[in-house]
Amino acid sequence: MAKAERELVLVDGRSGAGKTQWATEMARSTGLLLISLDDVYPGWDGLDAGHWRIYRECILPWSQGQLGVLRRWDWQTMAPGSEITVSPDSSLIIEGCGALSTWTSPHATSRYWIDADDSVRRRRALDRDGEMFAPHWQRWALQEERFYALHRSRELADSIIAT
Repeated sequence: MAKAERELVLVDGRSGAGKTQWATEMARSTGLLLISLDDVYPGWDGLDAGHWRIYRECILPWSQGQLGVLRRWDWQTMAPGSEITVSPDSSLIIEGCGALSTWTSPHATSRYWIDADDSVRRRRALDRDGEMFAPHWQRWALQEERFYALHRSRELADSIIAT
């Protein structure tokens, strides 16, 4: 019997668009391993660093049949936390702002952009993260704008999902 091809599903979109919920439901229905960039960003100014780490420490080794090892970010202590290991045999869903880029896209089997109106996104993000996120909303949004202008992530998507 032939071994099934591994999958790499990338799920991206602006903060509060519904990426995590959508990707969690997909992981539950498919059995794919879910990795969230929220677990990897090194703080509120870490979109680029989180993207780079998921690419260098997870996607590249995985694509070469090697074990990926990522260091989580501990948001309570604002310091590096425990490790996430990614088997080269695993099929993956990676979700979060910065998951889909000119670097990560060529390795993916499926690419999704999750979309929602700005007012809906802000309400969802603040309902989810409350006062912890409120002072950082604009700061994070500026990182998203710069990242998405550079990588044109929405245009790299195979499918755009409105939530």
